[in-house]
Amino acid sequence: MHTRILGEGLGPGRGLAVSAVGLGAMGMSMSYGPNPGDRADMIGVLRHAIDRGVTFIDTAEVYGPFDNERLVGEAIAPVRDQVVVATKFGFRIEGTAMAGTDSRPSHIRDVADASLRRLGIETIDLFYQHRVDPAVPIEDVAGTVGELIAEGKVRHFGLSEASAATIRRAHAVQPVTAVQSEYSLWTRDPEPEVLPTCAALGIGFVPFSPLGKGFLTGTVSADAQFAAGEIRARVPRFTPENLRANQVLVDRVRALADARDATPGQIALAWLLAQQPFIVPIPGTRRRERVDENAAATAVRLSADDVAELDALAATVGVAGDRYDAAGMAAVGL
Repeated sequence: MHTRILGEGLGPGRGLAVSAVGLGAMGMSMSYGPNPGDRADMIGVLRHAIDRGVTFIDTAEVYGPFDNERLVGEAIAPVRDQVVVATKFGFRIEGTAMAGTDSRPSHIRDVADASLRRLGIETIDLFYQHRVDPAVPIEDVAGTVGELIAEGKVRHFGLSEASAATIRRAHAVQPVTAVQSEYSLWTRDPEPEVLPTCAALGIGFVPFSPLGKGFLTGTVSADAQFAAGEIRARVPRFTPENLRANQVLVDRVRALADARDATPGQIALAWLLAQQPFIVPIPGTRRRERVDENAAATAVRLSADDVAELDALAATVGVAGDRYDAAGMAAVGL
């Protein structure tokens, strides 16, 4: 698989080289219902991904919480030099639950040390602020991560779901290598301001949920039922009435996929890869066959007409329902 550079604006040779498609590991520990495999199976999936050239692995302390970092650490231990690991700080965790944001400098330092231990590594390749903390100036956050970089505990600084203004303020203190936000054929929020800001500053962009929490693969039916505790059970976009309305969008993607001898998920990923050379999607999966399918999306070639058709799709057919509940929506774009 070819590589892409996150953080071209850092200067020649200073950006972060990653596989063109990464792997989001969150679902191996939480949010997507019963796991189809045990811990050993998930380690096998992670190592299979690395063997396939998918070497950009995304985790966070809050996934599990904590267990996802341990899982990733165990999986990458034999091949640490082949892998780029991204993890995150920024939430307060009480027991096993998130309890608001916390990006105080002391907390950032505590999380960095704990994440290093759980991952079993000496340096975090990419350390994101998971959500902007309204109580802590972003300049203080950026400065603290800059200190961790100087100390050798972190290589690169990232932000997640931040506004363009916040990105610029942070970047002025400590150069931002990557911004991670939800972005896909049915979530276009970053396009008006965040993506142009990343382009102007030479910052990489990492779409999470690039397959729309599975919807854009065409495998989520209009009458799908989600278990209690699964993230999609509380996302408005996945209510029965909105699933039915949104089938029109995925049907259009499926039609193009059939014409291109690809899967709907591959079309969704290929569209993201065609947007900008600094975009690196991180689809999550717990199955080896999906790893293979997602990796093969890098070989799918879309024509200019294909891209234009997909660009217009959300506006043409519409998207029903928000991507988070009210509390989730209030925490993004700060």
